Amino acid sequence: MASKDDPFTTAYLARMPDTLEGTVPVRPRPRTLPREAIALGGQVITPDGVRKGWVRIEGGTVAAITTRRPTTALAIQTDGVILPGMLDLHGHPEFNVFSPWEPPKSYVNRYSWRASKPYQDLVRTPQNDLLTQLPKGVQLRYAEIRALVGGVTAIQGASIVTQKGSHESMVRNVDGMIFGEHRARAAIDLPTSLTGRGGPEFQNVLDAIAAGEVDAHYLHLAEGMRDNERSQKEFGLLADTLKGLTKATVIIHGTALSRDQLGQAADAGARLVWSPQSNLRLYGETTRAGDALDVGLPMALGADWLPSGSMSLLGEMKVARQQLVEQDHPITAKDLVTMVTSGAAEVAALGGKLGSLEVGRVADLVVMARQDDDAYESVCDSTPADVELVMIGGDVAYGRADWVTQLAADAADPDLEPVLAWGRSMLLDTSFEVVPGGDPTPRLSSIRSSLTKIYPPVGPIWA
Repeated sequence: MASKDDPFTTAYLARMPDTLEGTVPVRPRPRTLPREAIALGGQVITPDGVRKGWVRIEGGTVAAITTRRPTTALAIQTDGVILPGMLDLHGHPEFNVFSPWEPPKSYVNRYSWRASKPYQDLVRTPQNDLLTQLPKGVQLRYAEIRALVGGVTAIQGASIVTQKGSHESMVRNVDGMIFGEHRARAAIDLPTSLTGRGGPEFQNVLDAIAAGEVDAHYLHLAEGMRDNERSQKEFGLLADTLKGLTKATVIIHGTALSRDQLGQAADAGARLVWSPQSNLRLYGETTRAGDALDVGLPMALGADWLPSGSMSLLGEMKVARQQLVEQDHPITAKDLVTMVTSGAAEVAALGGKLGSLEVGRVADLVVMARQDDDAYESVCDSTPADVELVMIGGDVAYGRADWVTQLAADAADPDLEPVLAWGRSMLLDTSFEVVPGGDPTPRLSSIRSSLTKIYPPVGPIWA
């Protein structure tokens, strides 16, 4: 059995600290679009519905959404669906270097699989090797690339232990530094009391919430089978013992929560992040998501981690939709897209900044190839292979080679790394950072080489 203080445990259970050093005003770093405005044409998903038209992007923000093709901007007709960048609100990104794990059985709760020998051998021991032999940031950057090519522009759950620093990097980290602020915290295991191990740190977060300094507190809660007593008792531990059920609480999983408990969470102003694929693979059942929607609990989706979750957030959407049918609570394609865009931004307490294409907002957006005449159904039917362009803050981070070479200030820029994504020639800006740090960023080829030297069966990005 591995030590409770090994590198794996330290990274997996590490809480986001009370403060992050290096808080600075957000400063745009235009790279691919330094000289002129651009416009993208297609079916545009806006807060008012779908519009056939053009999104004009200038200075890192959405400058206009019009029906006419702009004449004073570099314009590309995508013939696709243009939507806000998606938010994946539950994950352990540094573990997304691993290949999917096939659990040998259903487990009663997260503590049981974490203690199992197959998991020790297939995930925990390799992670210890990576943590002790790789430079900080390598695993996270690989995971960020995986998220990016699937249309995700913001993630949750990166361990502070594996981060290169406290500045934002390739995609936005909602519980780290974002927009120059650190207003979210996260934890995996609850303390048993406010005076025991982890208790004072938990109280610090509650004090920060009360003071209006923290807007989102991500907590793994009641993760296990519905009849598992330990999982069932965690809600009472949070709400009654720790007095920690607040308007900032973001419950992750909640598979063992009853309808009444979901209602109590809604009444407290809490939110929920649902990861059905991982739940089903580990426990054989998942959260009462239909009940959560019935009682008015705001809900977003998260792909969890690659060992037991979906390959992408787009894949997780398909599992969620089917499960809601199974729970006699079918939802529309529009509502499902909302769960990973504007609804997810509200769950993350970032609704005023992310999740919607609106004039004046940062240009975090995705272009997907059309799969259906209905734009929402088209997104729901899409896979990462259909992602044709991803922009963060008006900068092109990933896209079709023919488009990116038109948009880039220097089409021969060596930082634009050619990649083959499901047979299509794409360009990946491996130097891209939301807010740049001081160290040069490695190319994907270098990251992959570093990973495979230590862990040969690295989970593929293009799968």
